[in-house]
Amino acid sequence: MGTEQTTEILLCLSPVEVANLKEGINFFRNKSTGKDYILYKSKSRLRACKNVCKHQGGLFIKDIEDLAGRSVRCTKHNWKLDVSTMKYINPPESFCQDELVVEMDENNGLLLLELNPPNPWDSEPRSPEELDFGEVQITYLTHACMDLKLGDKRMVFDPWLMGPAFARGWWLLHEPPSDWLERLCQADLIYISHLHSDHLSYPTLKKLAGRRPDVPIYVGNTERPVFWNLNQSGVQLTNINVVPFGVWQQVDKNLRFMILMDGVHPEMDTCIIVEYKGHKILNTVDCTRPNGGRLPMKVALMMSDFAGGASGFPMTFSGGKFTEEWKAQFIKTERKKLLNYKAQLVKNLQPRIYCPFAGYFVESHPSDKYIKETNTKNDPSELNNLIKKNSDVITWTPRPGATLDLGRMLKDPTDSKGIIEPPEGTKIYKDSWDFEPYLEILNAAVGDEIFLHSSWIKEYFTWAGFKDYNLVVRMIETDEDFNPFPGGYDYLVDFLDLSFPKERPQREHPYEEIRSRVDVIRHVVKNGLLWDELYIGFQTRLQRDPDIYHHLFWNHFQIKLPLTPPNWRSFLTCCEQNGPGISQECKTT
Repeated sequence: MGTEQTTEILLCLSPVEVANLKEGINFFRNKSTGKDYILYKSKSRLRACKNVCKHQGGLFIKDIEDLAGRSVRCTKHNWKLDVSTMKYINPPESFCQDELVVEMDENNGLLLLELNPPNPWDSEPRSPEELDFGEVQITYLTHACMDLKLGDKRMVFDPWLMGPAFARGWWLLHEPPSDWLERLCQADLIYISHLHSDHLSYPTLKKLAGRRPDVPIYVGNTERPVFWNLNQSGVQLTNINVVPFGVWQQVDKNLRFMILMDGVHPEMDTCIIVEYKGHKILNTVDCTRPNGGRLPMKVALMMSDFAGGASGFPMTFSGGKFTEEWKAQFIKTERKKLLNYKAQLVKNLQPRIYCPFAGYFVESHPSDKYIKETNTKNDPSELNNLIKKNSDVITWTPRPGATLDLGRMLKDPTDSKGIIEPPEGTKIYKDSWDFEPYLEILNAAVGDEIFLHSSWIKEYFTWAGFKDYNLVVRMIETDEDFNPFPGGYDYLVDFLDLSFPKERPQREHPYEEIRSRVDVIRHVVKNGLLWDELYIGFQTRLQRDPDIYHHLFWNHFQIKLPLTPPNWRSFLTCCEQNGPGISQECKTT
C-alpha cells in the first residue's frame, strides 16, 4: 500500500518580515523548533531551502568570497551552495538542494512548506508483543552479513562470505563461521542492499546458486538495478524480487519488512526495516542519509556502518596538497567526524541496542600494503564508548558466529545468555586469502584480443556515453606498482568533444591523470563494469589540476554507464574486415 503525501508548515513569516526581506540571501530560524532556513529573494521571486548541507548536515553561513551574494558556505567541509539555483558549486556539478514550497497567505505573510510522505513504517502500526527466549536470534557472519532467525523464518542480509570485493582491493577481515553456506541455503529470504561488491558478492552467490538457485532474494527498486550485471556474471539465480520503497512486504502474520532509499544516493543505495511481532530491526547499511534522514525511533535493534575508508580518497591521490602528512591528518579528522556523526545519530534515534558493522574489510593483497597502512578505519569499541557516554543504548560489537537473543536482551540486558559468543578457540580473523583464482580472472583480460587494436579506446568511451564536459583525462595502464606497463596504453581523452588528441588542447581545461593497474582496467573495460572497481578498490593513482572533484564525470563512470556491456564481438569483426594496420579507423558501433 502506498503512503499519502502530507504538507508540513516549517516556518511562518509575518507581512512585516516579508516586507523587510532584502535582495539576495536571508537567514531565518524557527524559534519553536530551532530549525534553520535560507530564503533567496530576486526581485519578486523567492526560493527557500533548509539550512542543512546535503553532505553531512552542516550549517551554512554567508560565503564572503562570493561578491554576487548568491552562495552560502558550509561550516563543516566548506561545501558551497548557490541559493539562486539551489545547486552546489563546490563540489561543482554535484548535488541540488531540496527546495521548499513558498506560499504567500492572503495578508502577504509567508509560509514555508515541506511535502512529505508520512513515515511509511507508521502505516498499519503494530504493538510489540513479548518475545520468547530464542524466538528472535541475530547471528553475525562477516562484514555486513547477518543471519536473522525470526520465529520459524530465516532472513540474511548482504552475504559477502568469500572472494574479494572491488576487483582485488578488499578482502574479508573476519573468518566466516564454517557453516555459512548451510545458513544461506536455509534462508527464506535474502536482502541485498545495493550493487557494491562487498554487499552483492557474485563469488558468494555463485556458490549459493550451485546449491539453491531459487533462494528468494529481495532488493529495492533503485534507478540502477542491483542485479544489472546478473546475466554477465554467469550466476544462475531464479528468484530475484524487486520491491517498491516504503511499502511493507508481508512474509507471514508476524513478520514484514520495508526497504527505504538513501537520500544522497537514491539511484543505488537502500536500507531496511524488519519487523517481527511489532519489534523493529533497523539496518541502515551504507546509506549516507537513509530515507532523507527520517528514521524510526526507539527500534529494538539498529545496525549501521561505522568504519570509514570505503573510498580511494585521499590515499590514491598525489601532487599539490596531497602530501603523506596532509593525507594522514585528513583521514584522522574524517574518521573522527564519522564517529561523532554515528554516535549522534544513535543518540537521536535511541534504539534499545546498537550494532556497528559493515566495516570489516582489509586491503590484504601484498601489492596494496601502502593502502592497508594508511587507510585506517574506526574502531567499533571507540564508537560504542562514545555512545555509552551520551546515552543508555546497549551496544554489541559482534564476532563471527556470535548470536544475540533479542527476547532475552530486551527483557534483561545483563542476562549472560543474551549474547552467545562463538566457542572458545574459534578463528576470528582471517590470516590467509585465496588470491590466485580471482587474480587469474583479472589477468585473463590483459591478453584479450580487443586490446590488440588501439581503436578499442574510441569504441569504449563512445559506448560509455560521457561527453560535452570540459575535462581532459590522461589514462595510463600500469604494473602492480603504478609504473607504466611495458607495451601498455597511455592516451588522452578530451571529454568536451570526445576526441583522443596526441597532446593536451590549447584551450583552458581541467586535467586529471589516472594510472590504473592493467589487469583491472582491462577487466573493467572488457566487461563494461562500473569504475568503483578501480576507485573504491584502490586500483588507481590520481592527480588533478586544478584540485577539483568532477562529480559529473565520476558519477557517470561509477553509476551511470550503460546497462549492457560494449559489443566487442561486433568490434572485432569490424577490425578483421578492415585488416591489420587500419584498426584505428574502425567505426564505432
